[in-house]
Amino acid sequence: MNDNHNAGQRGITLIEACITLAVLATVAASAAPGMRGLIDARRLAGAATQLGYDLQFARGAAIARNQRVRFSVQTSVAGSCYVIHTGAAGQCDCHRGDGPAVCGSDAQELRTVRLSSADRVAMQSNVASILFDPLHGTSTPTGTLRLVGADGREVRQIVNVLGRVRACSPQGSVPGYRAC
Repeated sequence: MNDNHNAGQRGITLIEACITLAVLATVAASAAPGMRGLIDARRLAGAATQLGYDLQFARGAAIARNQRVRFSVQTSVAGSCYVIHTGAAGQCDCHRGDGPAVCGSDAQELRTVRLSSADRVAMQSNVASILFDPLHGTSTPTGTLRLVGADGREVRQIVNVLGRVRACSPQGSVPGYRAC
């Protein structure tokens, strides 16, 4: 008797499928922590790029508008935010709602950015507000703004008296940034 019943069988058995799924689940579980670190690093780098751009935007807006422009930082338990605005320090609040900052009567919001705790990036600053002068683009006072990732790595944006911004990372811990 010739048994050709198994000779033409195609596909995989249930046991083979289960083994394949188990191997894939193990590989995915071992890769997940590395992926979280990679995602956190990209979030930190993205936030640092945005912050550097926005500091330059504030300086350029002061010169272009021939009007003093402020870069104001606010932090709370829910996260941090900053608002680029005209008017006096403290006239704009970026913690209210999800839209633009709420500003007092003679202040105008130009840009608002929020970093929530879900972003896994926190912002700290040694100044509450930096004023950019329209005549020369200078800043008063100088300031250091720190973006700290969930893993403790940080990027600093340092604004000097000339209004220029430079970025660095302590001990060069974030790739692409020189060491502070």
